[in-house]
This record gives sequence, C-alpha cells and structure tokens, in this order.
Amino acid sequence: MPTGDETPQAVAGYFAGGRDSGGKLSGLDKITFPADTKSTLSDTLTTARESASGMANSGTAGYIGQGADSGGNISGIDKIAFPADTKSTLVATLTTAVTNGGAMANSGSAGYFAGGLNASAVDISTIDKITFSSDSKSTLAATLTSGNFTLSGMADSGTAGYFSGGFNLGGSVKLSRIDKITFSSDAKSTLAATLSSLRNSLSAMANSGTAGYVGGGNDTGFISGIDKITFSADTKSTLAATLSTARADLAGMANSGVGGYFGGGEESGSVKISGIDKITFASDTKTTLSDTLTSARFLLAGMADSGVL
Repeated sequence: MPTGDETPQAVAGYFAGGRDSGGKLSGLDKITFPADTKSTLSDTLTTARESASGMANSGTAGYIGQGADSGGNISGIDKIAFPADTKSTLVATLTTAVTNGGAMANSGSAGYFAGGLNASAVDISTIDKITFSSDSKSTLAATLTSGNFTLSGMADSGTAGYFSGGFNLGGSVKLSRIDKITFSSDAKSTLAATLSSLRNSLSAMANSGTAGYVGGGNDTGFISGIDKITFSADTKSTLAATLSTARADLAGMANSGVGGYFGGGEESGSVKISGIDKITFASDTKTTLSDTLTSARFLLAGMADSGVL
C-alpha cells in the first residue's frame, strides 16, 4: 500500500569554488536534475579557493578537497551533506597540502584524492582514501605511475576508479596515461588504452556501470574533444560530439544513468566560461544548458548526487 512518502529525492550536481575575474571563489552552484536549473547554496566552502577537486558519496554527501586559497595549498576537506546542502569540514585532512590534484569515488564506500602540486612545487603520486562511514583518511600503498598534477578523476562505482592525463614535472611532459584503481584491492594498474592526445588541465565524469568521459584540457592548445572509456573492456573511443568551445581548467560531474555535465573553464584569449555542456549518455550527444554558472570561472571543482547508486 502507498505510504504517501514515495516522492523521489531530488538529486543534483554541484560546481564549487574556482576563479573568476574578481579572484578566488567560495560559492557552490547547484544544478538540480532533471530540470537542469541552477541555484546557489547559502553555505559556502570554508575559504575561497581554486584548483580544488570534488567527489561524492551519492545519496549522502559530497567532498571538496585540495586546492589553493589565500594562505596557500589546502589539506582540508569540506563536506556537503545531501539533501540539506549544509557544509562541514572533516577532522581528517589530506597527507599533503596540494593544489591541482584529482578525485573520484566508489560511492557508498570511499573516495580518493590523488596527485597534485605541493608547497615546494613538487608533483606527487600519493593517493589518499576517505572512508565514508567514518570520514577517516588512509593512504594507499599504491601510487600513481608518476608524480602528476592537473589530472582528472572519474569512477565506475563498485568496480574501479580512473585518473587520467595531467602533467609530470619530473619528466616535464604532459600525459595521456590512464591509471586504474581497482576498489576491491586498492591496487593500481595502467590501461593499455590512452587518451587521444597528451594533455593537462582536463576534466572527467562517469556514467557508472557503463563508461567514463574525459573532456577538454590543453595539449598543444585548448581541446574541445571528449574521450570515452568503456568500462567493460577499458577501451577508448572519441565522441563525435564536442564541447561548445575548446577549453581547459573546467569541471565535470554526472547524473549517472542519464547525463554528464562539463562546466566553466578557460578558452583562448584567457576568456572565462560560465556555460555548462551536457552529454546525454543514451546517445552521446551534446546540448548546452540555458542556465549558467553564477559567474564565468575556471579552476573549479565538480561532484554530484545521483541518488543511491
């Protein structure tokens, strides 16, 4: 019998922090699914920051970590509780204060923050793990293949997470590599498949259980292309659809099973972007939302509540 309590929880994606023409930002914009309407949270990040990373325990809370504020690199992690959208800050912190790292999550279990640039301008290979049940931090024995910053992260929840692209300072090279963390063992392997080009300052999001999408970035110039990693075989293809403009330093998040979103970024001429492109997963086609970010910005973070996965 109906109980009168069958209304589905509204789910949404979030774009946090970044930098616009006025400087670093602490605000969080919310894209409510399925209407794709934008609102701005009353709660904000603990400090205005850029180059942070986001991931989420879908149905419960999202986490924003890493980045840089007016005091330098950040080791703290802010938590946004769903659906109240209230912010708290974890007692646990990252092993190292870093900026320009990557993040992804095994929803229901744990999230992972990887790589980044430390206060000595050294790129690190460390992977920190946040166990959601206790919001406690541990550090994996496994590491990224090399030190890496300006990388991207996305995950096939329940199976594995992926860190792709970025820049390795030690070798002074951009990367097309895709490292894979298998969740059952927290072991790292590296895919035979690679991104279409060497690139940094890219973003990623995933249709959990099916495929992940890596968009934008910078190789020898700004990129509009979107690579797709099919999870069943870990193979790479490239979408016919592209971002509305070639851009770097954008953010991604996804309503798993429906569509993924790439928001903000910077294009040629140091032009900041407020637009949000949407990839509909059933057709891999791109549309652009009528709603935009509160201001044109880049170096922002993204994460999403897709409900309980």
